[in-house]
Amino acid sequence: MSTLEILHFPDTRLRQIAEEITVFDEELMTLANKMLETMYVSKGIGLAAIQVNIKKRLIVIDVSEKRDNPLFLINPEIYEKNNKIESEEGCLSVPGFYDKVERYNNIKYKSSDFEGNSQDYEAEGLLAVCIQHEIDHLNGKLFVDYLSDLKRDRIAKKIQKLSAQGKLPSRKDVPYSI
Repeated sequence: MSTLEILHFPDTRLRQIAEEITVFDEELMTLANKMLETMYVSKGIGLAAIQVNIKKRLIVIDVSEKRDNPLFLINPEIYEKNNKIESEEGCLSVPGFYDKVERYNNIKYKSSDFEGNSQDYEAEGLLAVCIQHEIDHLNGKLFVDYLSDLKRDRIAKKIQKLSAQGKLPSRKDVPYSI
């Protein structure tokens, strides 16, 4: 299977709002598996369809140590958040940059499976943070939006410069990113 191209900030396509998935078919499962492969190859722990320029409410996640417990979230929606925490985040769409972001340590959310059946779930810790980060992507928001305008602008300029020079950090040179 081939990997998909990940968009990089400040690409305006990352600001698109993903559309609800209404067709649950083999094509959706194929897309989810391509996204998962792309995430693994890119050393990520989460990837939203918007990051690969697909306007669907689809997320793939794997926060397991052995990278063998993937989650597929279709039309995910958080309905309860508790216990704010601050943690350092990175992003596959903002390669090589990390900063502190405030999120919730405990969440309750619902998500559909590949047959379109919705179910309620709970998550905590890294998984909860990752889900919040990826749902932000589905809503056109990036972790850099939690930073000051000055920091965000500096990151955008640095990424544009590195990209123009063909020097964006390679996948093997960066730690895991959401």
